[in-house]
Amino acid sequence: MEIVTRPHARNLVRWAKDRPEVVVLSADLTASCEADEFRDAYPDRFFSLGMAEQNLMGFAAGLAREGFTPFLHTFGVFLTRRPYDQLAMSVCYPNLPVRLLGFLPGVTTPGGVTHQATDDVALMRALPNMTVLECGDATEVESVLDVAQAVRGPVYVRMLRGEVPRLFTADEPMQLGKARVLSADGELTLLTAGICTEEALRTTVALASRGIRVRHLHLSTLKPFDDPAVLDALLRPGLGVITLENHSIVGGLGSAAAEVMAEAGVGRPLVRLGLRDTFAHGASKAYLLKKYGLDAWALTQAIEAMVGRSSGLAPEDLAQVHLTPVHSASKAEAL
Repeated sequence: MEIVTRPHARNLVRWAKDRPEVVVLSADLTASCEADEFRDAYPDRFFSLGMAEQNLMGFAAGLAREGFTPFLHTFGVFLTRRPYDQLAMSVCYPNLPVRLLGFLPGVTTPGGVTHQATDDVALMRALPNMTVLECGDATEVESVLDVAQAVRGPVYVRMLRGEVPRLFTADEPMQLGKARVLSADGELTLLTAGICTEEALRTTVALASRGIRVRHLHLSTLKPFDDPAVLDALLRPGLGVITLENHSIVGGLGSAAAEVMAEAGVGRPLVRLGLRDTFAHGASKAYLLKKYGLDAWALTQAIEAMVGRSSGLAPEDLAQVHLTPVHSASKAEAL
């Protein structure tokens, strides 16, 4: 396992080399969204539209109609909230191949509420024709471009940047509509996505050593939500289902799971761990995960409550479980 620095920046240049139809659009956050290396390598295929996201969306739609495949780079909150009507009418309604790469998903930024995309999955799931993907590690960052490009219509990606852990090997790329079954057997079902999977793995590794096993699936496709492995895990959940997401519990992974269980009449508890109808503070990722109950300790407590017994673990025990080298603590990630 390793920490990979700026995996998207290098991969985008390599991946786009023999794809002249691929163009990159930026909304005044070129380096912040790791599009600067593409800009330098292919200046004729790069467009900076400034802080004008509604215009950005219309421009992208026009390029798509002319046979190009635009990849939009900006923070997720600016791709989803500000140009929502333009996205719906100019991109989703005609089902155009526009790829939206939304950086700083959820609480991955100290920038506070103006920069935290905590409702973006809910907004994108509501749009007809939209596919919603989320990267959970460096391998998925490096393989998500292939997945997105294979979709005929628009795609929204919750993208990671900077120092990104590699949880999955390079020969296990992201696949559209297919979850990663990280543990097949357990007393309950756990669904995680994005950065929360790293936290969840710390929990499940520690709990397994104490005799509590969890059926754990990592999801990188949030819409469509029809993977047979996920449906089976929800229809046969054991004691119940827990979802853990870097997003509001309204409209995200937890809501998708609830919809499936309700429609199938599954009479088991569902515990949704995520932001609970609130905006978040601006602070470090570790602080925010702990404050809003999205970290390994919060998950441990939820699992213990569902199985009805204590593991004997303490927060300091989980702090000793490292799946990858420790992330840099030298500075809070800048905007």
